[in-house]
Amino acid sequence: MKQQIINILQEIRPEFDFTQDINFIEEGMLDSFDVVSLVTTLDENYGISIDGMDILPENFATVDSIINLLIKNGVKQ
Repeated sequence: MKQQIINILQEIRPEFDFTQDINFIEEGMLDSFDVVSLVTTLDENYGISIDGMDILPENFATVDSIINLLIKNGVKQ
């Protein structure tokens, strides 16, 4: 799952290295439009619907936080 998420992130913003253990939002690697694109792609790829209440910067700050969000929405690792 981790590599799938990295691949999705690199499709959205190929100029950044999402394998780094840093906060993607704070470092300016993802902006609000990128997060919307990411939510749409995650919903489609994993057959889920991420609730609007969960669209918070902290849920998209790292690959691990994205994995936790997917698990919360019923995606199995």
